[in-house]
Amino acid sequence: MTLLFDLPVQPVVPVAGSEALYPVRRIFCVGRNYAAHALELGNAVDREAPIWFTKAPAALCRSGGTIPYPPGTSNCHYEMELVVAIGAPAFRIDAATAFDVVFGYACGLDMTRRDLQNAAKAKGYPWDTGKDFEHGAVIGELTPAAAFTPRDQPIRMSQNDALKQDAMVSDMIWTIPELIADLSRLYHLAPGDLIYTATPAGVGAITAGDRLEGTIDGLSPVTLTIGPAE
Repeated sequence: MTLLFDLPVQPVVPVAGSEALYPVRRIFCVGRNYAAHALELGNAVDREAPIWFTKAPAALCRSGGTIPYPPGTSNCHYEMELVVAIGAPAFRIDAATAFDVVFGYACGLDMTRRDLQNAAKAKGYPWDTGKDFEHGAVIGELTPAAAFTPRDQPIRMSQNDALKQDAMVSDMIWTIPELIADLSRLYHLAPGDLIYTATPAGVGAITAGDRLEGTIDGLSPVTLTIGPAE
C-alpha cells in the first residue's frame, strides 16, 4: 500500500533540562475557568461542570518564534494559560489520584480569533474557527511534574513589556485534579495529551509587531512575536 502523500510531522514539545521531546497527541482546552475572565467577556460563571473544546495538534506552536497575524480575523486575542501534559493512561479516575498521571507543566497561549468566536456564539454555533487555527496553541518547554507543583503561583502576561494579565493559578474555578478527572470521564487520556487550563482576566487584542511573554513562577516562559498578515 502506498500513501498518497507524506504523513504530517508529529508536533513535539521540548522538556526542560533534557534532550527528550514530548510528542503531542491531542489538545484539550477549558473555557471560563477563571471567574474574572468569564465576567470580563460578559459570560456567566458555570460551576456545574468544566467547559471543554479542542484544538488540532496542527495548531501547536512552540515558544520563541514569529507567527503571521492570523487569517480571517481583525480581532485576535492572547490568552495566557497553564498547560498540563499527561504522561500515563487515565480513564474514569478520581481527582485524588489525578496528579499521578501528569508528566509535566508549561506556559501556553490560547490564541483566539475573538470576532469569529463571538459570531459563532451569537448563532449557537461551535467555536471551532475562533479557537482552532494554525499557531493557535502556543507552548513553552515542559517542566517535569517532579520539579513543579501548581499551587498559588502568579500567572502573568505582558504585551510589549506592559503587564496585561496578573492573577494566581489558585484562582481557577476547577482545579487541575478536578479537570483531569472530569476529562477522563469523557476520553481515554494518554501520554501526549495536553490540557490548556483557561486564562485569567486581562485578555486583549494583538497587532502586527507585538511581543508577548507569559510567565508562571517555576516554569519556562512562553514568548511570541506577531508578524504581518500573510
